[in-house]
Amino acid sequence: MGADATPLLLGERVPGQAVLEELMALQSRVPPRNWLQRVFGASPLRPETITWYKGALGEIAVGQILEGLGPEWLVLHAVPVGTGSADIDHVLVGPAGVFTLNTKNHSGQPVWVAGRALLVAGKRTRHLLCSAHEAARAAKLLSTAAGFPVEVTGVVVIVNPKKLTIKSRPERVAVVREARLLAWLRQLQPVLGTEQVAQIAQAAVRPGTWCRQPPATTDLPALQRSFTALRLLVDQARRRQAAWALGVPAIGLVMLANSAQWGAAILQGLGGP
Repeated sequence: MGADATPLLLGERVPGQAVLEELMALQSRVPPRNWLQRVFGASPLRPETITWYKGALGEIAVGQILEGLGPEWLVLHAVPVGTGSADIDHVLVGPAGVFTLNTKNHSGQPVWVAGRALLVAGKRTRHLLCSAHEAARAAKLLSTAAGFPVEVTGVVVIVNPKKLTIKSRPERVAVVREARLLAWLRQLQPVLGTEQVAQIAQAAVRPGTWCRQPPATTDLPALQRSFTALRLLVDQARRRQAAWALGVPAIGLVMLANSAQWGAAILQGLGGP
């Protein structure tokens, strides 16, 4: 790989890429639905793939939001870290600083935050701890690559919660719902000059900054087509389930009405009232 191609590699990764790769690998081992399951709207997802599917939707949604940042920002997605399968959902470098975003799709669930605690539907999570660790790791790696200290802020982005309640500011990281993410970033005061942003961005786009082994090449168009097809099947199944939920009571009412009419006709034929 030429020196000029290396910096483009991480910049070309798409939102949720690592999650999409894992999701589609797992989904490829799920047996196809039979005709009866399709008729009644059984989901093509299985328990082991639902979490990955929701995670992909969340990262894609946040990635689309981040497209609204100006050209002075570098935005990276699914940045591989270390020697395993770990990755950082999004890395931002701009005048307001450097941020690692940990996206959590908790659609329709209440989220409560205070100090060191983040609860989803009343259950404690490790989101704050993981986000703080992620930011500290990124700060160390970027500082080494850039040649000067780089501060990184960890951010937990909550996607489409039923309600987000922040009783007190969490320690060491920020918590923002996705609908407020751009506004939150834009209201931050500049802390980096143009030259600093450029130097950190130059380090951030290099795969070697984050991991020793460059990420494997992926056929992104094929991956995205596969996910689009899966998403279509999931949406179709949900619509079919909704149609059955609405249709079954209606069919029941028609049958009751018909039964009442038939009963009246029989009584009349027998000389009843």
